[in-house]
Amino acid sequence: MMYEGGSGKLHFLKNDAMLNRILLLFFLLLGTIFSFGQSKNSPKNSMGASLYRQYCMSCHQEDGGGVPRMTPPLTGTTYVTGDKKRLITILLNGLNEPIVVQDEEYYNPMASFSFLSDQQIAAVLTYIRTQFGNKSTPILAQEVSVVRKQSTTKK
Repeated sequence: MMYEGGSGKLHFLKNDAMLNRILLLFFLLLGTIFSFGQSKNSPKNSMGASLYRQYCMSCHQEDGGGVPRMTPPLTGTTYVTGDKKRLITILLNGLNEPIVVQDEEYYNPMASFSFLSDQQIAAVLTYIRTQFGNKSTPILAQEVSVVRKQSTTKK
């Protein structure tokens, strides 16, 4: 802390404890201000982000970029941003055939994630469709339910 003495010179207070308290309050206030605008539904805190980290990230990578010739990227592909039914079907049934994305062939069998609930599948697919530079519409749990029923009746 500083104050101006009678001679016009600035003098420093030697009360470090008071200065430390003021700085602590300032940083706590700053942290509160920055976290106030972030809702629990922000991508970093959503169910979709959590499920992505748990089930998808090890193959498709943190940035959704995939692994060359093995795991396709989740960016810039109509497999993610296009037909919702096709994307839901891939998650429900898995994928055990080569896939061409951005003129490159990928082949790494993907397991079925049908053990996830309709809500969980909708959340992770919505996350993928709205992250990594993708700007697609969300997938609803009802849409997953319809595709799930259709794929069980075909078997």
